[in-house]
Amino acid sequence: MTEFRGAWTEEETDAFLQETTVPIRIATHRPDGSLWLVTLWYRYRDGVLECATQANADVVRFLRTDPEIAFDISTNRIPYRGIRGNGTVEIDDDGRPVLRDLVERYLDDTDSSLAEWLLDEDREEVALRIEPREIYSWDYSERMGAGSSEKSE
Repeated sequence: MTEFRGAWTEEETDAFLQETTVPIRIATHRPDGSLWLVTLWYRYRDGVLECATQANADVVRFLRTDPEIAFDISTNRIPYRGIRGNGTVEIDDDGRPVLRDLVERYLDDTDSSLAEWLLDEDREEVALRIEPREIYSWDYSERMGAGSSEKSE
């Protein structure tokens, strides 16, 4: 069960995660114990953050060794707001359905050359399912004089 703390309720956090289309930053450990940071597209469904990446990506190998992560999803424009937290990752060897949804979420359709490249049948994709243990939210809208929050970046 996820513990929610900070500026927003669980419902406000859910709304932010559904509406905001900035990438998630995931921190994990490499086998030598040093830290590794990667940025990926995400979607949020039923309390789980889902990403897709190539099956042979370094982060996949690192997560197979140690599934514990920290993450951050925050806006890059004023007013700064977002979430950070920690949790565990499960890897699903069929990432194609998640990838298709992510392409539509971030690119709005599948007709661009980037979308075609990402969705190429020869690419092996895995899905990363992040089960958040703790989510801490912050929102500097009032402090930064913003009357309303942006939906996406």
